[in-house]
Amino acid sequence: MSAQSSRYAEIRARVRKGRKGQRRGVALILVLGSLVVLMVFVTELQQTTSASVSAAVAERDAMRAEYAARSAMNLSRLLISTEPMVRKAVDPLYRMALKSPAPQVPVWKFKDMVLGPFNCPAKADKFSTITGASLEQGKNLGASASCFDLVIVDEDAKINVNAAVSGDSGAKDRLGAQLLGLFGSPQYNELFETPDLDGQFSNQPVICGALSDWADFDEISYPCDPTQKSTEGAEDNFYQSVGLPYLRKNAPFDSLDELHLVRGISDDFWANFVEPNPDDPGSRVLTVWGQGKINVNSANPQTILAVVCSGAPEAPVCVDPEQMSAFLTALTLARELTQGAPLFKTPKSFVRAMAGKGKGIGPLFSFFGLEPIEFKSPKQVEKAVSTESRVFSIYAEGIVTGRKRETRIRTHTVVDFRSANELGGASTGDETPEPEPTNEITPEEAVKALASDPMGVIIYHRIE
Repeated sequence: MSAQSSRYAEIRARVRKGRKGQRRGVALILVLGSLVVLMVFVTELQQTTSASVSAAVAERDAMRAEYAARSAMNLSRLLISTEPMVRKAVDPLYRMALKSPAPQVPVWKFKDMVLGPFNCPAKADKFSTITGASLEQGKNLGASASCFDLVIVDEDAKINVNAAVSGDSGAKDRLGAQLLGLFGSPQYNELFETPDLDGQFSNQPVICGALSDWADFDEISYPCDPTQKSTEGAEDNFYQSVGLPYLRKNAPFDSLDELHLVRGISDDFWANFVEPNPDDPGSRVLTVWGQGKINVNSANPQTILAVVCSGAPEAPVCVDPEQMSAFLTALTLARELTQGAPLFKTPKSFVRAMAGKGKGIGPLFSFFGLEPIEFKSPKQVEKAVSTESRVFSIYAEGIVTGRKRETRIRTHTVVDFRSANELGGASTGDETPEPEPTNEITPEEAVKALASDPMGVIIYHRIE
């Protein structure tokens, strides 16, 4: 081989060797690139999977919490439906001690004790403390995966703003008197000195009339001022004149939130006269459910004061702040002393007690220096009050505690027991003696059994 050929062969060998050296790092780059792509994919997959798992866990816990709330609501309905049976059981003792029939027993106020065995161990303290029993000794008791908090509110203990459309000829006037008794006192005048959007002022009679006009079926303005006899006129055009996107409803209120739409119902008004404490539904004064008559045995002191001032607007407790404060304190103390027991046997006994008569709350009023209350028309006050309740709000909150979160679902259910049959078949309040039991069911008995649910009829339900 010539020298030139050898040189060419040497050059080609060097070129091949250089090319091999250049290709020596390509595999490493490809591997590193693949690892980066794979890492990004795994990270994205992990995030997506974690989000999906978290969403699924949250949905599962929300469903558990909702059904815990539903269970609490149904247990509450069952508890309330047992009241006639409890009343029958204590009636002989009541007649022996007080020589009168037993009044309605507020079994719903003992919900934590009675329904404790069906709650989680952390919420069953009252039941275990009072009875000394352990849930572990029973069967099908307690709940391990969820708990519930429960508040039962007596809607018949509130002023029903739908009473104006109840059909009773005097119901609208009684409602107007109660509303003015609630916020018509001169000490509240400062709350009504701010002009509305139309430059006009909504004083106490105007707001009272606006609440009535929203619900009633006519276009006639209701003056809501018992001290003046004004001629009937057309309802004002406030809602149209200020550009609101709705008109006066002229139909009953469907929910409590609807009150916000009515003229004059500001945040200050709401905080003082509708729901003073949002965390305590029992403090609420107004309602859109209920029978219309106010149960003075379960009404809060502020509501009872409104009832008193509706029948005696010039009484000292309605115009004197000191007398008003003493009245509220005396009622609160009486409720604490009786531990939920009814204070008044009948509407008539309520009127007598407010007048300082009788052996019950009258002496307590004297102790606080309260002057006797003389109603202008005791009969009208008796028509406006009652000592029994049939409509209840059940606020149930289901709670599920996880490793890093707590899930809460709250429901609000209103149950009407006015047409509910008593457990066992007897109709509530039916004084007709029941026939002897037989093995055959008559068509009338079948219709009666199907006509009503002993656990009441749900008329409103909301998941919050």
